[in-house]
Amino acid sequence: MRTIRASELGAYLYCKRAWWYQKQDLPSENRAALDEGSAFHAAHGRQVLTARLMRLAGSLLLIAALTVAAVAFTLQLLAN
Repeated sequence: MRTIRASELGAYLYCKRAWWYQKQDLPSENRAALDEGSAFHAAHGRQVLTARLMRLAGSLLLIAALTVAAVAFTLQLLAN
């Protein structure tokens, strides 16, 4: 008895024809388009990661600025 994987079910539900082609174990005729799509997705993934890191950096800088402002304000109050 063969195990059916979740990814197989997903492929079948998404496109029965693509699932069938996968099962034939034949090389794809549109390798260039697939490679181009893979490259696009990799680049997009890098852009998403960069955006998340920039957002994190911005949040950390905001927290640092608020901390410095709070310390400066507290020192100003204590000096008076």
